[in-house]
Amino acid sequence: MHFTINGQPHQAEVDIRTSLLDLLREHLSLTGSKKGCDHGQCGACTVLVNGRRINSCLTLAVMHQDDEIVTIEGLGTPGDLHPLQDAFVRHDGFQCGYCTPGQICSAVGMLDEVAKGWPSHVSADLTDPEFTDAEIRERMSGNLCRCSAYPNIVDAIREVADANQPAHAEAAE
Repeated sequence: MHFTINGQPHQAEVDIRTSLLDLLREHLSLTGSKKGCDHGQCGACTVLVNGRRINSCLTLAVMHQDDEIVTIEGLGTPGDLHPLQDAFVRHDGFQCGYCTPGQICSAVGMLDEVAKGWPSHVSADLTDPEFTDAEIRERMSGNLCRCSAYPNIVDAIREVADANQPAHAEAAE
């Protein structure tokens, strides 16, 4: 099977029952995405598929042969961090770090959803949702942190969202 992961082509011969998470971790040695619950309840395995965040433990690898898959390894490097990776470091948005790759991938996908104007469960206005801290918490509720770094995670996401807001406003003019 052929996959495009982090912009690079990959070949893997795996059982058709192999989850995307197991393909990434066990067959391609991309171990940034974590296996937390293996039931889609913790978000530690979150990756981006065609720009949308998904729990990679809940989908079969064979379903994503023609998709663009991005893992935490594809977002940035130690010398060139993605803005969310940098913000998580500066705001101490992690403790043990186990959930951090899934949190960051989920936040990247979530900020894209916000930029597209997609409402969440707590959006008061469905046509133009206000991006409050309650919105961030709701939109990130599928990603659990056992160390309870939630306030710092929200602060990191807020900083990146606020930094990108003027760019969105200029683009809309």
